[in-house]
Amino acid sequence: MVGELDPHGNADAMGEVVLVRHAAATGQHASAPLSADGYRQAVELAEFLRRFEIDRVVSSPFRRAVESVEPFANHRGLAIETDARLVERVLSARSLPDWREHLRRSFEEPDYCLLDGESSRVAQARATAAVLGAAAGGRRSLVVTHGNLLALILKWVDSEVGYEVWAQLSNPDVFVVHTDGPGPRRFRRVWTEER
Repeated sequence: MVGELDPHGNADAMGEVVLVRHAAATGQHASAPLSADGYRQAVELAEFLRRFEIDRVVSSPFRRAVESVEPFANHRGLAIETDARLVERVLSARSLPDWREHLRRSFEEPDYCLLDGESSRVAQARATAAVLGAAAGGRRSLVVTHGNLLALILKWVDSEVGYEVWAQLSNPDVFVVHTDGPGPRRFRRVWTEER
């Protein structure tokens, strides 16, 4: 997970997004709010994100994603745009005791799909379309989503990303993703290395 990106806004923002996984929440359903720790993390996240020259915020409409970025957006005076393509990927609508094995398989086999779920390929396509839309126009955007979907976005950038990367994500987590311009797509995890 290396890259040559400058998180301090000194590089051209064209094709670059700051990608965020939401803070800790009370549950997985769409209306689940942040936990007490999550609210504290959202404030810490807002402070951390001040170093970036962000002029647009695009979020999953799930409550935990929006609440994770509200302190930052309020500080900057930015509206939070929601994009349904950034909602979490549904591995299965059923409770699966071995869900981690299904998730691992879905990273290895992008078309693997449980009867009531969404394949990695389909989820990745909608997520990357949202990221590319947020990056369009040369604006530096903040994109807020969920762990599985974030890992699939990173896999689009680097095909070597898999289950192990997902398993190491934190709540919250922050990456800078370069989606176009000279050189290949690349990303850099900045939450752990620069705090």
